[in-house]
Amino acid sequence: MNCCLLLPFMLGIPLLWPCLKATENSQAKKVEQPVGAHGRVKRGWVWNQFFVPEEMNTTSHHIGRLRSDLDNGNNSFQYKLLGAGAGSTFVIDERTGDIYAIQKLDREERSLYNLRAQVKDITTGRAVEPESEFVIKVSDINDNEPKFLDEPYEASVPEMSPEGTLVIQVTASDADDPSSGNNARLLYSLLQGQPYFSVEPTTGVIRISSKMDRELQDEYWVIIQAKDMIGQPGALSGTASVLIKLSDVNDNKPIFKESLYRLSVSESAPTGTSIGRIMAYDNDIGENAEMEYSIEEDDSQTFDIITNNETQEGIVILKKKVDFEHQNHYGIRAKVKNHQVDEQLMEYHTEASTTFIRIQVEDVDEPPLFHLPYYIFEVLEENPQGLFVGMVSATDPDNKKSPIRYSIARSKMFSIDDNGTITTTSPLDREISAWYNLSITATEKYNIEQISSIPVYVQVLNINDHAPEFSQYYETYVCENAGSGEVLFF
Repeated sequence: MNCCLLLPFMLGIPLLWPCLKATENSQAKKVEQPVGAHGRVKRGWVWNQFFVPEEMNTTSHHIGRLRSDLDNGNNSFQYKLLGAGAGSTFVIDERTGDIYAIQKLDREERSLYNLRAQVKDITTGRAVEPESEFVIKVSDINDNEPKFLDEPYEASVPEMSPEGTLVIQVTASDADDPSSGNNARLLYSLLQGQPYFSVEPTTGVIRISSKMDRELQDEYWVIIQAKDMIGQPGALSGTASVLIKLSDVNDNKPIFKESLYRLSVSESAPTGTSIGRIMAYDNDIGENAEMEYSIEEDDSQTFDIITNNETQEGIVILKKKVDFEHQNHYGIRAKVKNHQVDEQLMEYHTEASTTFIRIQVEDVDEPPLFHLPYYIFEVLEENPQGLFVGMVSATDPDNKKSPIRYSIARSKMFSIDDNGTITTTSPLDREISAWYNLSITATEKYNIEQISSIPVYVQVLNINDHAPEFSQYYETYVCENAGSGEVLFF
């Protein structure tokens, strides 16, 4: 005999599984069961799947019915349910064979239950049908919203990227059954981020849809929504935030904000002196903002500019010494450009920015300047005191032209007046000293700290002021018979 399985309504559609006899082509087990005096006949149950929707809110949900067609309704048969979940999740009415779910089921926790069924004759305690296995399958409902796997997302893309540039792919997952209708079929959309970004509906790939300038805005928050049931009414959704940062490209050239710089330098400054700084500004960052300064116009070649790589400033330095009295101001033009520029970005750097630098030379109080680097004079010996030796001359190189006073250091034989005239203070004797080395000092009258010195060499010339003298006394002898012309000694 066969047993009939009356299945519950599923998704609003009543299903009835007919009672089928086991035949030679049947998939069911075939067993021999003794029945009274009629001998042994082949009998068997054909079991089919039972389905129960998950998340049912009732505490006793009817799933289906087991009933042997030997059961005449006199309550002489007893039905039993065995296996994992029997008695705790599923129960059976032992008299009628009705199966109930007594707990809310969650397909995402467990989607399949393998159970066994028995039917016995209460009177004899013997099995009416052989024990057999059957399956209760938990059918899916759309009770899980999509969830993004790696939130929060963060991505970076170069500024000025063309439309269609890939930014990042976001992925959501849905715990519902992908084989159950459209419960787990997702559709992506953009809730925030237009008009700069777009998302591919089926892949979650975010792309650029409009060029962006980092210098105007350097980061964007994009909100992506994923809906299951391919967005149909009643679909569940989840969202993810994506922080998209724009990385810098060298699309800005450095620019001077000042069209004129005024600097000054002392005429006493040595070469290599830093006399001032200039600064250009670049809206780019990092390596893209590194710049180089140079002199574009400087006919005098007196100045140079070097770049401070840490501050990105241009340092103006003195290349040659300057003289206020010779030239008291200079004008130079400087330019600036980025250190490196990619060829594809050269259109942004066609013309370098320039600025004009006006440099004022500051006057300093300089010491007197002698007209010659040294002087040589000649004077005859034995002349009386007050003899004119020579004249030196020094002037104040500054515009004020301070009067000069002269002096001779450590000399008793010569003197000098305020006009620079050198005279003797005693007669000179060449035989005592043929040369005199003098140090003449010139001092500004109104600033005695401004002093210059110069060497003066005086040569004493010889005069014939000494008769010849023998170096020693000579005594000799001559023989009385010496002849004329005979040498007496040598």
